[in-house]
Amino acid sequence: MNDNTSPATASPDNRPALPDRLSIDPRSPHHVAAVFEHDIGIMFNGKERFDVSEYCISGGWIKVPSGKTLDRKGQPLLIQLKGQVEAFYK
Repeated sequence: MNDNTSPATASPDNRPALPDRLSIDPRSPHHVAAVFEHDIGIMFNGKERFDVSEYCISGGWIKVPSGKTLDRKGQPLLIQLKGQVEAFYK
């Protein structure tokens, strides 16, 4: 086969570019609904994390829930972890 495009390097159609900062909370100004129509993953310090609520690639941090603790509005209490952050489509 003389096709130069492989499935790993082919550009996916209908996927928006992943933003530098993204939140799963729809009330946040950093929430982009179009991104969540596709499966995304977050690599933090070389390991994939499944509990990320918000991330910032340029700032090098993620926010994750702190156990079962809730804030006064009933939302999970988030802690910020610093390190190398990479976002990708699955």
